[in-house]
Amino acid sequence: MDYNAALDLALGRLHEEGRYRTFIDIERRKGKFPQAVWKRPDGTEKDITVWCGNDYLGMGQHPAVLAAMHDALDATGAGSGGTRNISGTTVYHKRLERELADLHRKEAALVFSSAYIANDATLSTLHKLFPGLIIYSDALNHASMIEGIKRNGGAKRIFRHNDVAHLRELMGADDPAAPKLIAFESIYSMDGDFSPIEAICDLADEFGALTYLDEVHAVGLYGPRGGGVAERDGLTDRIDIFNGTLGKAFGVFGGYIAGSAKMCDAIRSYAPGFIFTTSLPPAVAAGAAASIAFLKTAEGQHLRDAQQLHARILKMRLKALGMPIIDHGSHIVPVHVGNPVHCKMLSDMLLDEFGIYVQPINFPTVPRGTERLRFTPSPVHDPKQIDHLVKGMDALWARCALNRSVAVA
Repeated sequence: MDYNAALDLALGRLHEEGRYRTFIDIERRKGKFPQAVWKRPDGTEKDITVWCGNDYLGMGQHPAVLAAMHDALDATGAGSGGTRNISGTTVYHKRLERELADLHRKEAALVFSSAYIANDATLSTLHKLFPGLIIYSDALNHASMIEGIKRNGGAKRIFRHNDVAHLRELMGADDPAAPKLIAFESIYSMDGDFSPIEAICDLADEFGALTYLDEVHAVGLYGPRGGGVAERDGLTDRIDIFNGTLGKAFGVFGGYIAGSAKMCDAIRSYAPGFIFTTSLPPAVAAGAAASIAFLKTAEGQHLRDAQQLHARILKMRLKALGMPIIDHGSHIVPVHVGNPVHCKMLSDMLLDEFGIYVQPINFPTVPRGTERLRFTPSPVHDPKQIDHLVKGMDALWARCALNRSVAVA
């Protein structure tokens, strides 16, 4: 086989479809977020504003987080030294897990190297703990959840997105005695829509199922202490396993699950993705713990309120221009384009002409024909930056003769 030719063919398909992904070389500078510097291929630099980051609250630049990381780095050095079982558990990891357990009002938490690994490792392990387990998964769940459920090897059922009636139909058709788990998200990040958490929990109670809620795009951002949408809605005690990330609103790196002490102990003991992975560096764990603790406070609520306000302002202004935005009331602002080539062109023009950095979202992240630009306003985007973004979008939409009609998916 000509391996190079096969690689050329595979990459060529992406280029032909207009969905080849290009990494933009940017440099974040301390205290300047959301501003950054674009290192152009020709060696020149351009000041830009980041509009597609997942550091939703700017905590990656927060003094409390940086101070905690500096202190831990000075005290312990760079790496953790091994897996959690082999010298990789420190006081910083234990402190972080206590903060996370408290955040979700659970007995325990378990930290992984990413939320992807936390999903994959946990969901793929549950079948070992509950033989005959049937997992019911929302059709739009994260790729990491899908991968974990596939690797689980047990029975799975896919219910239509947020369709509680379809979920009930699927659960009712299965053996009442079989162990069951419903896996879903609180906010689906591409459209920014919320799941019917209470209704799903009601079904779980009715059919004796466990609940597994991915809150990666909600932790830090919703609820009086940043515990997510379940906390906001008073449903924390009805969720058996939470999945969350430390790399979005908390501004650092890593992922976790939270649940009962027995559940976390069993995953810790059986999941290869936990057992055989080097633990987070202590400085990272320290920074994450500091971020979580800060966002539980009134000052954290101030950041959440400011972020929601900026999201509402941006949506209102784009709607006024007839932009086809998708608005489900969350902090995420998707603008529908519907063509991968056009989406990439708009992204490139916004960066080159206006210094606005927003990456195109194409298949397979979203279905074909629903390509979009996805803006993530933060508390630290100021009114001038919002105004500049709106004017840039208006100018390019007119130049490219794109349709102006509000789209709600």
